[in-house]
Amino acid sequence: MIQIRPAVIADAADLSRLYTDNREFLRPWEPVRDETFFTKDGQEARLAIGEAARAAGIENRCVIVAPSGGVDASRPSEIVGMISLTAIERGPVQGAHLGYWVAQSANGRGVASAAVAAVLDLAFGELGLHRLEAGTLLHNAGSQKVLRRNGFEEIGVARRYIRIAGQWQDHLLFQRLAHDSES
Repeated sequence: MIQIRPAVIADAADLSRLYTDNREFLRPWEPVRDETFFTKDGQEARLAIGEAARAAGIENRCVIVAPSGGVDASRPSEIVGMISLTAIERGPVQGAHLGYWVAQSANGRGVASAAVAAVLDLAFGELGLHRLEAGTLLHNAGSQKVLRRNGFEEIGVARRYIRIAGQWQDHLLFQRLAHDSES
């Protein structure tokens, strides 16, 4: 069974290992990372900032916990990725940005789809958000499939949107509303 839970400082060693083990797999999809990012200390610092941001209500970073090797519930569980709601905006917007990644060993096994479904419950339930936005690189068909499976709709292309792998890259943007019929 796939679960998400808040990322905490105690996850630093596991995340350091996971990022290091998946460094080459993630490189084409992520910003260029400083060497300290991959260390336990670097992850502790990042997680401390994340905990403060969660307490302030401006983001909610979670780890994705799954049975080793995917969705087989008979195997022990471990952290296999992260999913985050960032740039949480209250007031008339009530929205956030969604981002996620899963380890290469969990890729293509329904883990990301299940994690996105779980974060939708959190976003539209406990957090009371109205809208989530997510972006993918134009050629990231796998992530686009995950978003579409979870009811996201394509809303357009943002040119040179985010600096990924050292280059400003275009992204296909998606959105999901809590209730399409609400005003």
